[in-house]
Amino acid sequence: MQTQTNMKKILCIGEALIDMICTDKGKSLASGQNFLKKPGGAPTNVAAAIAALGGEVELAAKVGNDPFGQQLIDVMSEFGVGTQWMLMDNDHFTTFAFVSLMQNGERDFVFNRGADGQLTKLEVENIPIDNCSIIHFGSATAFLPGPLQAAYETLLQKALQQNIFISFDPNYRHLLFKYNKQSFIDQSWKFLQSCHFFKVSDEEALLITGKATLEDAVSSLLEKTKSVFAITLGKDGTLLGANNTTTIIESIPVKPIDTTGAGDAFVGAVLYQLNAIGDVPGIRGLPLGKWKQIVSNANKAGARTCEYLGAMEAFKHLNNDIFK
Repeated sequence: MQTQTNMKKILCIGEALIDMICTDKGKSLASGQNFLKKPGGAPTNVAAAIAALGGEVELAAKVGNDPFGQQLIDVMSEFGVGTQWMLMDNDHFTTFAFVSLMQNGERDFVFNRGADGQLTKLEVENIPIDNCSIIHFGSATAFLPGPLQAAYETLLQKALQQNIFISFDPNYRHLLFKYNKQSFIDQSWKFLQSCHFFKVSDEEALLITGKATLEDAVSSLLEKTKSVFAITLGKDGTLLGANNTTTIIESIPVKPIDTTGAGDAFVGAVLYQLNAIGDVPGIRGLPLGKWKQIVSNANKAGARTCEYLGAMEAFKHLNNDIFK
């Protein structure tokens, strides 16, 4: 694995949690008996993907002072992610997400939120970001009420003041916001209009813009943001919006075993490549052809991730040779 050297770092902020996945097919959480414990959280996955590709990255997150929090720190360290700002909380347990796929295809989901929401504004203010080229905000859980919400806003303003490249992935979860979608939408727009790059799914694009068709959603994003953006379309590819134009970058054919973490691998691959460019003005002034290459490579990273069971297991097989 090649490693980026003499470059500024990428900082990812957001949730670090344990996914408890019910392995009893078709069973609800109430009736399921067997669970598989997996490290997770969208920005945690992105950080791991960047490190797996050889990038310099740190993760700012809060975990419980318990065996599960220690596992998350250990796993990130093994990938080569900087864990100085993975803080342990003595008063809150590590966050858990329990998930089961039932017979009707619906997900049975329970979110036991603990330490991840407790990262504070003061703790974020203590993070030195002078050596960061990119800051990635990667989780809708930060839009839930709690200290992390203010910490996100604080770091966003700090990044804007210091002219740091800002990346955003809203990672909408219906079961977290089913009673307050508007809060998610309003907070997402603040980041969409502040960032330089964002990734959304086609469903997120429709939800956030309030449009009925993807074409209208894309028009709204082009009109209301100045960002380069990617809209993932599954097997239909990735829609790239850059320089006031759009284009579709084809997907990589793959027989998926597990799509968990594919979007995070995509984002990680984009940020890894952007960081290699080195300076913020250079990143912002990229021509459309370069963006096409970056997204095409990111599609390769997402496809590779689908070939393995579990995001962290997949990232062990991720390296920058896939870009060749």
